[in-house]
Amino acid sequence: MDLSSQFVTYGGLVLAVLGLIYAQVTYWNIRSLPRGNDTQRKLGVTIYNGAMSFIKQEYRYIVIFVVTVGALLFYFLGMQTAICYFAGAALSMTCGWAGMTSACIANSRTAEAANTSGQGSALTTAFKGGSVMGFSVASLGILGVSGAFTIYFVLNGVNDMNLASFATNIGGFAMGASSVALFARVGGGIYTKAADVGADLVGKVEAGIPEDDPRNPATIADNVGDNVGDVAGMGADLFESYVGSVIATIVIASGLGMATNQTFGDVFISNNFDYCRDYSLLYWNKSCRYFKGF
Repeated sequence: MDLSSQFVTYGGLVLAVLGLIYAQVTYWNIRSLPRGNDTQRKLGVTIYNGAMSFIKQEYRYIVIFVVTVGALLFYFLGMQTAICYFAGAALSMTCGWAGMTSACIANSRTAEAANTSGQGSALTTAFKGGSVMGFSVASLGILGVSGAFTIYFVLNGVNDMNLASFATNIGGFAMGASSVALFARVGGGIYTKAADVGADLVGKVEAGIPEDDPRNPATIADNVGDNVGDVAGMGADLFESYVGSVIATIVIASGLGMATNQTFGDVFISNNFDYCRDYSLLYWNKSCRYFKGF
């Protein structure tokens, strides 16, 4: 394996680990912020418990579907494609869970920051909460693709036939991510819209109170829906789009690379752009601190 191939392979693994470490540190930083008064704490815990109950039940059904499809892939396409499929599904579920957990704990802390320190501090807190999912999506995507690349060629060696075989098997990774995104995005979206419309009908039509009024208990279900649909579902959807675009580029480039005798580093140059994208996330996350004084 030439130098450019080694950089694409091991550089991705290192950067992915660093991105996950940064996401974890940011999560701990958010947890250390004040949660506000007893009412804020109680509402935050209620929303968190509701969101976790939904996503646990949803993931149970997703796991059944993933195992069934994975078994079919193992039978028809082989073990390596099935393993890539399971890995893509697992990482997609992890992105949704990590993003939703971060959003739930950032809710009350953002409200407390707005109450005590103003709009700028609230923006910084909310941005940090969202950045956990952003770094999780980018880092786990790079980790999955680069990890599959590394393991595959360590076990099989580097040659043109293995390149074509890898391009076929890595498609299972994108399919696994898409399978989870389908259920998480659509299932969470249905719950979100049902809770939103139900809360509005009860509040505006029957009780005659404004939207998202604290006197309406259905507002809790609406907030739970925002987390499971607009955060967890969006996280899985973003991961699917992210790895899908990378793997599509790899599949196309592998065919062109075999025809033009390019090196592995040239074929997998798309991964280098993903590394730059991960660094840009860090820049924008740090630049948010300039809004703190507003």
